[in-house]
Amino acid sequence: MEKTRCVWAGGLDLAIRYHDEEWGVPRYDDLGQFEFLTLESAQAGLSWNTILKKREGYRRCFAEFDPEPVARFTDRDVDRLMANASIVRNRKKIDSAIGNAKIFLDIAAKHGSFCRWFWGFVGGKPIQNAWKDMREVPPTTPLSDAVAKEMKKLGFKFMGSSIVYAHMQATGMVNDHLVTCFRYEQVRALSDGK
Repeated sequence: MEKTRCVWAGGLDLAIRYHDEEWGVPRYDDLGQFEFLTLESAQAGLSWNTILKKREGYRRCFAEFDPEPVARFTDRDVDRLMANASIVRNRKKIDSAIGNAKIFLDIAAKHGSFCRWFWGFVGGKPIQNAWKDMREVPPTTPLSDAVAKEMKKLGFKFMGSSIVYAHMQATGMVNDHLVTCFRYEQVRALSDGK
């Protein structure tokens, strides 16, 4: 019997796997947070499927999503990345990933980890929504507005409210699986276990 999934997860095998295994699962590790910050900011203006197809290219090009080496990338690294078709070749997005890595590390140093700071916006516990239809799921919320404003103040680039909300969804700060989706209760149970 076919599983009932969120509507957006149809079609591409990569999208189905991502939905079934990752989306909405709470991420309390800094490397996972940095990976999704990098990928979400690269997505700006593009489809998530485009980014999923390039995810392994990003992994190779951005030091396995380790912010420490990424923060040390030079103009030569940027030129190398601009020539690499396995990622989105947009200089502003590449520059922002490097700059964001530096800010990410500053936050981690100041707060003990980036996760401690970021999860602090929700008191360390995921928000459990109960949407019945994809049209109910907002592209932004007052919380994502506030987080994006704070991130912009700290110097993050390509981190507007819609990107921040997508990041919150991806890393399980909010459970936006539809209640009819087979993953809704599974993700909710993961959240309850924290």
